[in-house]
Amino acid sequence: MWELLELYAAFFRIGGMTFGGGLTMLPMLKHEIVEKKGWAEEEELLDYYAVGQCTPGIIAVNVATFIGYKRRGIIGGVFSTLGMISPSLIIVSILAMFLEQFMSNQYVAHAVGGIKVVVCALMLNTLVSMAKKTIKGKLTAAVCIIGFLVSMFTPVPRVLIVILAGCTGIVLYKMGRFKA
Repeated sequence: MWELLELYAAFFRIGGMTFGGGLTMLPMLKHEIVEKKGWAEEEELLDYYAVGQCTPGIIAVNVATFIGYKRRGIIGGVFSTLGMISPSLIIVSILAMFLEQFMSNQYVAHAVGGIKVVVCALMLNTLVSMAKKTIKGKLTAAVCIIGFLVSMFTPVPRVLIVILAGCTGIVLYKMGRFKA
């Protein structure tokens, strides 16, 4: 039982002290999990992180679940996951209580409007940098454009678009026309 509480507390600290998610959490995970607790090797943590990026959900939550599962099985995964998400739940619950009052304030409303614009710019920046790394020729550009057009102008579920794009990549690779 003590180790379950230790898992919860460690991931509570990580979840409560790291803002920005993703890569910003990696140094804290390394310090807490590898260096301080010795629950995983650095290479193992990077493997969990890589798998966490490829699976649905928040990367840090996935990593917490993997490490908790490694330490204590399913119940360890549950305690680690709860530890990671508890700070966010607490903060969001507190903010939700006061949000209505704050949103009627014109300064807050304008600040939120500014934040939305910057978030769009940051997302566009991420999109451009990802496109530069992944679009490597005419075929990948065509897959990108077709995927975009299908997602924008048809009711085809996005999951199906991703699966079809993956299958297209495999077929093109087998035909010798595509290199990842």
